Amino acid sequence: MDIIIQSTSNKPIYEQIGAQIKDAILSGDLTEGQPLPSIRALANDLRVSVITTKRAYADLEAAGFLETVQGKGTFVSGGNKDLIREDRLRTIERHLQAAIEQGNALGLGSDELVAMLQVLMENE
Repeated sequence: MDIIIQSTSNKPIYEQIGAQIKDAILSGDLTEGQPLPSIRALANDLRVSVITTKRAYADLEAAGFLETVQGKGTFVSGGNKDLIREDRLRTIERHLQAAIEQGNALGLGSDELVAMLQVLMENE
């Protein structure tokens, strides 16, 4: 698992870690039941505080993406398929909203936007 910390980002490090792990789960790079590095090992690899990685894991666990088994480690949660679907739907909605806003700025009507979407879907 490759996590890249950007020191120039305005996002806290724990959010950068959490976002990249979440993206890996959503994209299928990390699959259900797959173990994650221990908090200490990840902190050492990234050269960050154990507290920082612990916060990232805790936030992901609270959101239902990870589960921790005492004495065994942290794993990708098995019951997150609906959660993943909802997260992906929210992402699509954000992208569509951005497209609508850009279309409105250009004076495009809904018919033109729908036609563009249909053309793009046909080309898939």
